[in-house]
Amino acid sequence: MTATTDEIDPLALENQVCFALAVAARSVIALYRPLLEPMGLTHPQYLVMLALWGRSPLSVTELSGMLALDPGTLSPLLKRLEAQGYVERRRVPGNERTLAVTLTDAGRALRADAERIPPAIVERLGMPLEELMRLHADLTAVIAAAGAEPA
Repeated sequence: MTATTDEIDPLALENQVCFALAVAARSVIALYRPLLEPMGLTHPQYLVMLALWGRSPLSVTELSGMLALDPGTLSPLLKRLEAQGYVERRRVPGNERTLAVTLTDAGRALRADAERIPPAIVERLGMPLEELMRLHADLTAVIAAAGAEPA
């Protein structure tokens, strides 16, 4: 017998989209940890590096929009990456209010190590790539519907 919408408890934990997303996010991010630790990166730092490997330099405002992070949250990540020698933060000449983030040689070189991460995550998840791509598209739609679409 299948449940009707009248029989579904709208407050049951197992029916909550937020719960499924939170557990999925924690579980997937945990898969990254052993791959990122040898590189000296946390998952949020990895996301910053992904953005910069795509395009560098970027302003803090651009990075903040791409990563859907508040600049106040992003600033400590950038400070730690700078202390590790992966990025440099500099004021833009002619526009002292804008802070540009640029990869260093060490930051660019780290990309070669990072290239092994996506296939390792796909392997650890044990899901077909097509299914993961479909999930990504669905999650991107959820992000947009929630009004937090990354730039």
